[in-house]
Amino acid sequence: MCDDCGCGLPGEKPVGFIAHDHDHSQPHEHGHSHAPGHEHNHEHGHSHSHEAEHDHSHEHSHEHGPGEHHGEPHSQTHSHAHAHQHGPQDATDETRRTVQVRQAILSKNDRMAEQNRGFFRARSLFVINVLSSPGSGKTTFLYETVRALKGRLKTGIIVGDLATDNDAQRLGAAGTPVVQITTGTMCHLEADMIARAVKRLPLEGLELLVIENVGNLVCPASYDLGEDFRVVLFSVTEGEDKPLKYPPIFQAADAVVVSKMDLAQACNFNHELAMESLRRAAPKAKVFETSARTGAGMEAWIKFLQEQRRAKLELDA
Repeated sequence: MCDDCGCGLPGEKPVGFIAHDHDHSQPHEHGHSHAPGHEHNHEHGHSHSHEAEHDHSHEHSHEHGPGEHHGEPHSQTHSHAHAHQHGPQDATDETRRTVQVRQAILSKNDRMAEQNRGFFRARSLFVINVLSSPGSGKTTFLYETVRALKGRLKTGIIVGDLATDNDAQRLGAAGTPVVQITTGTMCHLEADMIARAVKRLPLEGLELLVIENVGNLVCPASYDLGEDFRVVLFSVTEGEDKPLKYPPIFQAADAVVVSKMDLAQACNFNHELAMESLRRAAPKAKVFETSARTGAGMEAWIKFLQEQRRAKLELDA
């Protein structure tokens, strides 16, 4: 379960993968596994009106089958405490338990992200993680990005959504291999999802991997996927103060793309206020003002992407 918002509750639909070739001539492949939010390390505290205090625990481990986990057995531990009343110390213990569970979840993800990063580096594959709120224009922006890169960089895409493979189909029409991850109730992608999805891409000769994250400005900020570069889209239709309302995701951005600039006048978009918000929330990020519909600003973005890839390859050499 995601400790940021509670997504990935028990009973969720399993994570699914659908591979798309750009000409859709290949049959779709489906793989299923436990959602990465299914964490086998829980501690529960309950208050009951018992006269006596009880403390009991049990521990057991089991191994998942192929495709369910990366081959390591999990240890599942449950602790239940029943007490007549809670005091200040009980509240402190509950806080500690919450922190410990969150740290365990993110620690596991970070280890997997580093494995991904090593895999990508070995293949000289430049990876960008694209994040935004729903409706910011990510898919259209990436469609035009892929089209512009045709003949310059061989690109593959991993798309994350709670349901449907609509975006994967749209992006596949641009002539690039795409794998769709349907996350069920998970509002973000995690590193082990990427590790499994990338195996469904034709990696031979691939130079750029684009990850279109689930539309959400909160949880994805906490999850490293093993990417080299993090891009956040910020639409003119969302309000000039969006970066100040959701600072963590903008603080983590290497680049911010202001999208739908063709609608700026119709939305009474205050350009000066928006730029000030970005300077405060993402002072180190490179800012691009674009319109995927008209093509404005897209060439500057494409050249920047190519430059970043070259710089990364030189650094790794």
